Amino acid sequence: MPKLYDVIIIGAGIVGSMVARFLSKYQLDILLIEKEVDVGMGASSANSAILHAGYDALPGSNKALTNMMAVEMWPGLSEELGIDYSRCGDYVVAVSEEDVAVLEELLERGQQNGVPGIEIISGAEMRQREPLIRPDAVAALWAPTGAIGDPFAATVAAAENAVMNGVELLRDTAFEDFLMEGTKIVGVRTNRGDFACRWAVNAAGLFADEVMHQAGVRPEFVIQPRRGEYVILDKADFQLTQPTVIFPTPTEKGKGILVAGTLHGNVIVGPNANFVESKENKDVTKAGIQEIWEGGNKLVPSIQRKHIIAQFAGLRATGNAPSPNPELDYNQDFIIEIPENVTGLVNLGGIESPGFTAAPAIALKVIELLGEAGEHLVEKPDWNPIRTPRPVFRHLDRNQQAALVAKDPAYGRIVCRCEMVTEGEILAEIHAPIPADTYDALKRRTWLGTGRCQGGFDMPRVVEILAAELGLAPEDITKKGRGSEFLYRPTKAVEQDHLTVEALI
Repeated sequence: MPKLYDVIIIGAGIVGSMVARFLSKYQLDILLIEKEVDVGMGASSANSAILHAGYDALPGSNKALTNMMAVEMWPGLSEELGIDYSRCGDYVVAVSEEDVAVLEELLERGQQNGVPGIEIISGAEMRQREPLIRPDAVAALWAPTGAIGDPFAATVAAAENAVMNGVELLRDTAFEDFLMEGTKIVGVRTNRGDFACRWAVNAAGLFADEVMHQAGVRPEFVIQPRRGEYVILDKADFQLTQPTVIFPTPTEKGKGILVAGTLHGNVIVGPNANFVESKENKDVTKAGIQEIWEGGNKLVPSIQRKHIIAQFAGLRATGNAPSPNPELDYNQDFIIEIPENVTGLVNLGGIESPGFTAAPAIALKVIELLGEAGEHLVEKPDWNPIRTPRPVFRHLDRNQQAALVAKDPAYGRIVCRCEMVTEGEILAEIHAPIPADTYDALKRRTWLGTGRCQGGFDMPRVVEILAAELGLAPEDITKKGRGSEFLYRPTKAVEQDHLTVEALI
């Protein structure tokens, strides 16, 4: 008989990891499964890193309710989990009287949602705050509670804190089906075997529709992936006057192509929003980059193509669920429910923007739903909400750096020169509560390989370190899991049975 868990969470993106973290507060046996080789490799690994103030979502929708609930959670949560967070505020810029009318609609919506301090400022005031903005800006919506975060760090930190509090994490473990007794879920089937449970939480992101359909829930609900492409600018070449978030006025396609600062010092431009057929299609296209560039230039004309050091694409889980508020004509809301026709399922679907922002509030909603369903939730007396971050060498002053190197000389060896990432940091992440055992896992945790050379300098040394610490051959080290190996064989390792010196003459 498989082990019986109280709760199995399907998917370790930002939502699944937050659910695991908050549920770990209670006396429950919890299993968190993730089909990829690391947490946060889906939508959580490729987005704008914006924590939204809450004026965009329609009042009464799940998006609005969880967005506003989470806005006030993030400052404390960032302290508990040891992750960076900056409440820098954000702007929506108008360049015509038609745009101003849109700002007024957003202002009214934000006020209905309870966004504090939201106001419309003049074009002159906008140019004074950000001189790089286009000179014909006529007004802007200002929301002081808008913020920038780090979705990679947040996902890892939440999952680590869950593991520290007793949650079992299985990576490289793909959901295949539910185990059912009539209409009751009694377990899940995976590529690594069957696991029994009393409750399953569907936090499968882009694949949440397929998961719920396996339980016979919401057959009409479909997630259509919407691809967003981005470019990253070299922080040595371009900076906004103050790190902040600048949106255009939104359209029917979404919030639009933004220009924003990041916690890592770079400026990000994007995304566009185009529906694609495949949930694996993260292609960066020539047309898409051109669209992004034109959109970014409309806000900040001084950005130049030569500033680009990286480009990437992510997918949003755009669903067709109606709002629970019958007065709203809105068919792209979050699903947060325990379905009536199936026992033992907490169903989360269509978690697109502002999903990163809303994730901790969604987790609390899951706990609320379980309580309403009769689950007796008993708090652990020893639950620890604190996850102490590991040292980041470049963030320390000279005295702190010297003390760290004296304690562990590995922190004195720079591996990534662009971002000043040390061997000590890499080793700490390889041996962390959730081990970083691929290049990209280390990249998401330490920021190595993200600078001007994009890993050209550090990759060989990182592969060497991973191989030594994991007890693997260098040829077995991957970028992001099986099929992404860096190396085929040592350069001079010629197989004599097939290729001789004479054959080369």
